[in-house]
Amino acid sequence: MKKTVVVFSGGQDSTTCLIQALEKYDEVHCITFNYGQRHKEEIEVAQKVSQLLGATAHKVLDVSLLNELAISSLTRDNIPVPDFKESEESDIPSTFVPGRNILFLTLAAIYAYQIGAESVITGVCETDFSGYPDCRDEFVKALNHAVSLGIARDIKFITPLMWLDKAETWALADYYKKLDFVRHETLTCYNGIQGDGCGECAACHLRQRGLSTYLADKTPIMQAMKQKVGLKSS
Repeated sequence: MKKTVVVFSGGQDSTTCLIQALEKYDEVHCITFNYGQRHKEEIEVAQKVSQLLGATAHKVLDVSLLNELAISSLTRDNIPVPDFKESEESDIPSTFVPGRNILFLTLAAIYAYQIGAESVITGVCETDFSGYPDCRDEFVKALNHAVSLGIARDIKFITPLMWLDKAETWALADYYKKLDFVRHETLTCYNGIQGDGCGECAACHLRQRGLSTYLADKTPIMQAMKQKVGLKSS
């Protein structure tokens, strides 16, 4: 029986990963982290979405200690969330939460170890991302190697979206007939607004730009996505 753990926030990327995982694995366990994030709606949306899609189980883990150490506009109400232009002007935007993916992937691997899962899936992406160092392929591979050594088990960190841009991520959701679900049920917005979001923050901008690009030119984007992901073309 094939089991996996999806690091799950209820946003566009992790939901697309969950949709794909449900097609590939016998059991798909979601893990969501309460780290004292600015918008608690994220946790509620994640619980609802995982249930609607039929995940095997969903664990919400309290890691609020991260909030004590990681200063970010996503963990402090007194730091404003930057708009897209402000984020572009910064090498590492204020929405970066230092150590977040180090902690999340390590804890997800421990959870995978305990339930006998062979992999941990995360929706990080290097092609269309907000300048976060812990979303890069080099980082994920390095941490995967360290964690596997530390627990003496080869639990693979899988990054299905690593080389997809946002338009291609929408294409992947559409491939599984879930584009409308992802658009309306997920929460990507840094300001905690479900669906199309606030339209001002960097997360909303990337998401909407990707959707508009995909809807304007579906066929070639779908084909490019299939080649990158290894899906058969019709």
